[in-house]
Amino acid sequence: MVKLGWGIAGCGWVARDYVGPAIQASANGTLIACYDPDPRSRQLAGQRFAVHCHDKIDAFLATPGLQAVYVAAPNDAHRGLVEAVARAGLPVLCEKPMATTLDDAEAMVAACERAGVRYATAFDQRFHAAHRALAELIAEGRLGTVTAIRIVYACWLPANWAGDNWRIDPKRAGGGALMDLAPHGLDLSATLLGEPLVDVTAFGQARVHHYDVEDGALLMARSQSGVLVQMHVAYNCPETLPRRRLEVVGTAGQAVATDTMGQTAGGTLELIDAATGLAQVVEVPGAERSPFLNQVEAFAGAVLGTAAFAFPAQDDLRTMGLVLRAQAMAGVGL
Repeated sequence: MVKLGWGIAGCGWVARDYVGPAIQASANGTLIACYDPDPRSRQLAGQRFAVHCHDKIDAFLATPGLQAVYVAAPNDAHRGLVEAVARAGLPVLCEKPMATTLDDAEAMVAACERAGVRYATAFDQRFHAAHRALAELIAEGRLGTVTAIRIVYACWLPANWAGDNWRIDPKRAGGGALMDLAPHGLDLSATLLGEPLVDVTAFGQARVHHYDVEDGALLMARSQSGVLVQMHVAYNCPETLPRRRLEVVGTAGQAVATDTMGQTAGGTLELIDAATGLAQVVEVPGAERSPFLNQVEAFAGAVLGTAAFAFPAQDDLRTMGLVLRAQAMAGVGL
């Protein structure tokens, strides 16, 4: 099988623990180079993946055999990196959120369109096996008319986490728990429903950690057909507590996914029948596969021309707009 030659720009923990291993395990891709301006990040990535880690973006993009780039840098660096990758004529898969401003996000997509290369946002929750199975239940009508989606996606993130915690720097991250975690829930809701979300409102809090961004937020959104979406995202939830739950409520049943939101495979999916109130475990094909693995294989397939990619960049821009509207509301009064 032909394999896509990947590079990773930005070698933090997500790249080292999830993206790189997924590329190396993929059937249609291989990791050939990394880039990061930080010496420690380069050292750790080089040790983990046994590939050359560049300190200059131009040298990285000139790596022989490089065919696609996964951007996993801090949010404020996304635009510059995506534009550089596009100028090099390479397709790019960029971590969420797309950027810290809508102007930057639109510029990224425009740069890729001018260069004639594919752009996609790395919403890995689209590719979690349990979420794929849940989307099929909805499409088959097993839940009846869907009325609501409820999501809890929370973690504990102290100010000194991992030394350089750029996720709580408003300039580098663009926001806090909402900017980091809500994009996944908004995109996943639209993906499960097969229709866009059209409105959003939010409340934020800075209650536990007291850094310069929100450490928790509640969002409410509405889909094009009127499904209500409720989401609690947080950096202030101890990780020993139940903190990752996805519920889809309908007139014929309710689906409950537990411990599926996040970077790892697994979790459980149950279907509760509205007529009897009884719950049954849903068999999830490919439950052991990392959502990152599914994602990089899907993107590589699209680049190699062996598969379609069902997530246009304009959908990502719509989600980015909703995230920024919610962030503006959640940041008020902090």
